[in-house]
Amino acid sequence: MKLYDELADWWPVFSDPREYRKEAAYISRILQKAINPAPRTVLELGSGGGNSAVHLKKHFAMTLVDRSPRMLKVSRKLNPECEHIKGDIREVRLGRTFDAVFVHDAICHMTTEGELRAVLQTAYEHCRPGGVGLFVPDFVRETFVEGTDQGGSDSPARRLRFLQWVFDPDPKDTTYLVDFAILLRNQEGEAHAVHERHTLGLFPRATWLRLLRDVGLSPVVVRDDRVRELFLGRRKKQPPNRAMRKTARRSVT
Repeated sequence: MKLYDELADWWPVFSDPREYRKEAAYISRILQKAINPAPRTVLELGSGGGNSAVHLKKHFAMTLVDRSPRMLKVSRKLNPECEHIKGDIREVRLGRTFDAVFVHDAICHMTTEGELRAVLQTAYEHCRPGGVGLFVPDFVRETFVEGTDQGGSDSPARRLRFLQWVFDPDPKDTTYLVDFAILLRNQEGEAHAVHERHTLGLFPRATWLRLLRDVGLSPVVVRDDRVRELFLGRRKKQPPNRAMRKTARRSVT
């Protein structure tokens, strides 16, 4: 996608890190209250340009994973003290665990149940027993709202404005569409327009809860002051298949 590749250098003016301050404070409170003692280490899957991490790193030791080298480059400038790792969040395995795993709206790019389950499995594999995973989709099927938005900001070298149009041409499938009309102006005052379409995943609440349980995360729904529903999943002490076998043996006896 252009926003995460050829336009990655424009990301700080497309999505100003300062706009994430309030939301990051809310995310931090959720994570700090989720387990006792509060998390010290947090893995962010699909960290993008590092806009959440720039605020969360004040409270946690952040490890950031993203598949786009250009977005990681943007994030390294913003968060030089954080560990950055290139990887696909559906399959990356770091060989270590964290107190918490956080997946922001990168989870929206999973458009099938298989892809969504793969990311939840990645979170489970990197979450210590008793730790938590926090997932922040823009919508579930029950909360989806079509609409438009606009944004953008300026820097000394670049100026950007965009219009965002969210719509769902087929409510029976597991996706919706977001069209971006982006106007970019360089330091010389020259401007050009770019169109970008994102196909994003949209799943019922029950699907989220089922898949979280399937991978071994005991879920609860957290509702914010917007339309969103966040999913907080605590990692069980045992893998789900092992726990099921023990339950079966107890019921037989």
